[in-house]
Amino acid sequence: MKKILYTLVLLSFTGLTQAQTPFEHEKSTGYSGQNIPALKYQEDSFNFLVLGDFGRVGDYYQKEVAREMGNAMVVLDGEFVVSVGDNFYPNGVASTQDYHWTSSFEQVYTNPSLYADWYIALGNHDYLGNVQAQVDYTKISRRWNMPDRYYSKTFKLENGKKLLLVVMDTNPFIENYRKSSKYGDLKEQDTEKQMQWLEQTLGQADADVQWKIVIGHHPMYSGGKRKVNKDTQGFEQQFAAFFDRHQVDAYICGHEHDLQIIKPKNRYTTQFLSGAASEVRPSGTMEHTIFAAAEPGFMAFSILNTSLTVQVVKANKEDAEVIYTHTIQKKK
Repeated sequence: MKKILYTLVLLSFTGLTQAQTPFEHEKSTGYSGQNIPALKYQEDSFNFLVLGDFGRVGDYYQKEVAREMGNAMVVLDGEFVVSVGDNFYPNGVASTQDYHWTSSFEQVYTNPSLYADWYIALGNHDYLGNVQAQVDYTKISRRWNMPDRYYSKTFKLENGKKLLLVVMDTNPFIENYRKSSKYGDLKEQDTEKQMQWLEQTLGQADADVQWKIVIGHHPMYSGGKRKVNKDTQGFEQQFAAFFDRHQVDAYICGHEHDLQIIKPKNRYTTQFLSGAASEVRPSGTMEHTIFAAAEPGFMAFSILNTSLTVQVVKANKEDAEVIYTHTIQKKK
């Protein structure tokens, strides 16, 4: 699983050996990027990054966040990247040849470590363009993965257990969108069919699946701009109990342009909102907020045995810092 194994360096003056971190190993072989010292790497952990609401031709904070994502992938020896949607502003892409692919993706996320697999969800802005083009780009790009509007992927962990990653399309479940004519073919999407698929995918998961993570664009909860928004409240009503029933450990989303972690006391699922990959808006808190920040950045997820640790990374003008860490402990 690990692309970079711990390398033993002989300390001749002591006769001892010392393990290199992934960053130290890459630096010794010529990597030109920077370390993120506060970003903690654990041996044998399974790591991936999450960004959201990113595609703005490198403007706003997009380039700074992209730079530090590349560094974080090296520091953590990351496996893949997740996008929670709104991949291209303001109106999605027109085709697989749209220049947005070059200006907002290929020429922005250029760190060699970011040429890993990207697992992509759809946002509302993507529905203002050609959604099928984003699906079809999977056949063109080595790293862009969106085989359908919703899909799942299973990963094997170091302890022999598995991670089930479920990427859903939240847009058809937003009632206000279905009333609008501007969201392309959204009205044609069958929510009942997707619910049946979600039920089957989550409910009949392999017995070795230790962690269930669902990816979507819209939040169930927010302390930010959409704190009392009917779309947010409606999505919570549709999915909060559903995720609990299927013991979904983490629901990861965006839509709000900030960074939030929320978990109601009576719920099983923790929501992680990572929508600050380019534009940043003022954030806020609600009754169940664990963390909230209006800062440009992303989240780094690390799974090790019965722990899921999330490190919230802020991208500064020239470097990055970890501004919050949250861990979910799972019963054996």
